Amino acid sequence: MDINFPLILLLLVVVTGVIWLLDLLLLAPGRKARADKGQQVEEPVVVEYAKSFFPVLAIVFVLRSFIVEPFQIPSASMDPTLQVGDFILVNKYAYGLRLPVSRTKVVDIGEPKRGDVMVFFPPHANETYYIKRVIGLPGDEIRLVNNQLFINGKPAPQELIQALPPGNPQKEFLWEEIDGHRHLMAKQVVPTQYGNVRTVVVPEGHYFMMGDNRDNSLDSRKWGFVPEKDIVGKAFAIWMHWDKLLSLPSFERVGGIE
Repeated sequence: MDINFPLILLLLVVVTGVIWLLDLLLLAPGRKARADKGQQVEEPVVVEYAKSFFPVLAIVFVLRSFIVEPFQIPSASMDPTLQVGDFILVNKYAYGLRLPVSRTKVVDIGEPKRGDVMVFFPPHANETYYIKRVIGLPGDEIRLVNNQLFINGKPAPQELIQALPPGNPQKEFLWEEIDGHRHLMAKQVVPTQYGNVRTVVVPEGHYFMMGDNRDNSLDSRKWGFVPEKDIVGKAFAIWMHWDKLLSLPSFERVGGIE
């Protein structure tokens, strides 16, 4: 079962804040009065902890809910753009300010663009963070033929970088261009079942998402379109890479996400 960290953090903020407030209104005046009479007065431990943790929890809650949130890449579906072990930062306001937990948008700021790398909740696993690339906007026609992407009837240009292994290539690494912006992608020389997609039209208020590792990504080709209400934010930077627990963190991959 996935842990709903935003809900847990919200509850911690509320509980520590309420304890601090109740103490301030109900208990602190009595302690002060006794202290003024020369009596020895100690602050309850639970109140001391609440006062210490509430400001920190509140700052973290605001930052990760409305400004920026860190994520770790758990799978190779976005390889070579994002690798397993990459730690990334996600802009939480790029597509509008949303209330935590309920995900209700309260302020419109911007909309996803084709080619954006976006974090969201997929329709089949609505409590699990996914990260893919925005391929289709509402109203777009999307088609895939032997891993060649067509958007509204126009092919997305591809430029081969490398085919591996040499002599008997099984996988190709390429530049792909969407709306004038290039990004890395990978595909099998012999496409899998996901390398061909009949023409689909993206419904209003939804987005068509695909991983950059085209033959090794479960995405909109498998589970359909992503509703606007389930958007989390825009991935914009890698800040650390950490392969495994017993390895040392690396900062060689630090930089923006294309």
